[in-house]
Amino acid sequence: MRSTTSTTATAPDHLTPVLGRYFTRTWSHGEGHRLFDTDGRAYLDFANGIAVAGLGHHHPAVTAAIHAQVDRLIAPVNAVGSAEPVDRLATMLVEELPAPLDTVFFLNSGSEAIEGALKMARRVSGRPGIVAFRGGFHGRTYGATSVTSSNPNYREGYEPLLPGVHIVPFPDVYREFGGDEARATRECLAALRELTRTTLPASAIATVLIEPIQGEGGYRPAPAAFLRGLREFCDEHGILLIADEVQCGFGRTGRMWGFEHAGIVPDVVCLAKSIANGLPLSAIVSRRELQERWGRSAHGTTFGGNPVSCAAGIAVLETIRAEGLVANAAERGAQLTAGLRALMATDPGIGDVRGPGLMVGTALVRDRTTRAPDGERAERVIQRCADLGLLVLSCGVDHDVVRWIAPLDVTAAEIDEALAIFAEALRSA
Repeated sequence: MRSTTSTTATAPDHLTPVLGRYFTRTWSHGEGHRLFDTDGRAYLDFANGIAVAGLGHHHPAVTAAIHAQVDRLIAPVNAVGSAEPVDRLATMLVEELPAPLDTVFFLNSGSEAIEGALKMARRVSGRPGIVAFRGGFHGRTYGATSVTSSNPNYREGYEPLLPGVHIVPFPDVYREFGGDEARATRECLAALRELTRTTLPASAIATVLIEPIQGEGGYRPAPAAFLRGLREFCDEHGILLIADEVQCGFGRTGRMWGFEHAGIVPDVVCLAKSIANGLPLSAIVSRRELQERWGRSAHGTTFGGNPVSCAAGIAVLETIRAEGLVANAAERGAQLTAGLRALMATDPGIGDVRGPGLMVGTALVRDRTTRAPDGERAERVIQRCADLGLLVLSCGVDHDVVRWIAPLDVTAAEIDEALAIFAEALRSA
């Protein structure tokens, strides 16, 4: 994340300067799909805390569930037993996932879910090797940082990181393969096999970790054929396939889970962000046999599976089901993509519009032929959008991709409003 500036406010004197912020506005409250600053101005929020508030702000069902649970039990009780909302949310999550994914370990954040999944993979397999992909973002803790390569600043000064991690090419169809999915799939699978031929025997690999759609790395979808090839590779060598669904899960892509677009089932799925619409919660989900082999007390958590967070998570899933929000994400995502591609037809500085559902990236370029990224314009555009009342974020190694993370229950009118603001920002930034 790149810290940017705004004339609305300055950073508080006693908050850390380490945390990057896209804007320095001071926020007062949120209502529906609008975030309000302390001057009372409303902003259409298509950032949502980086995909956290999937149902927007102050959602009535989530808010009611939180209030009701606060009056019953706040503190986590997992070390001494369980609680109804924790058990119920685990059951509901399993209902949304394909077999044999049937066992849930609740934690607090995406980084923690990745850390736990990597520990489980090594301990269960008895193998040291971990394979991740160039441009991936999996978190900021040591293990998660070790498999992250979306920004050199996230790694600089922290090495040596976790040993045994190998980063291989991700099939970046637009930037590196000229739009040729078949070639991207073929060459990146070949690079993985070359790793096992020259550097790391497949028999030493515990896990392959991938975001089905890269988030921080540039909203880059992995081709379905590549994910299927990855599943076959893992099956061939007894390797655990971990899907990082922290950002692309919970209906974001027009399917409940990003991996569904490829028709595969991972061995382990990591969940977070939208799971509780703003409260801290994450989960590792796998087949029960894996967690039994992991072993009692092999991993733990103090706050993970907090009953208030789990109550919010229940309300999130109930709302997604009752309101058909996965289908809405697909429909409104198609509307958004069509609008962005119409703008692309008139603006040569837009090089690519990509991503399924409501996980859409708009890559800004200096030249469409060379595809040279234009991160400076992207930063100007997101600041201009904010000035005009729309919050969007950038991503990608060069900060050149404007990412669209509209709420799952966004309306057609709000998509049109956002597109009109974006069009003005492109003209004037």
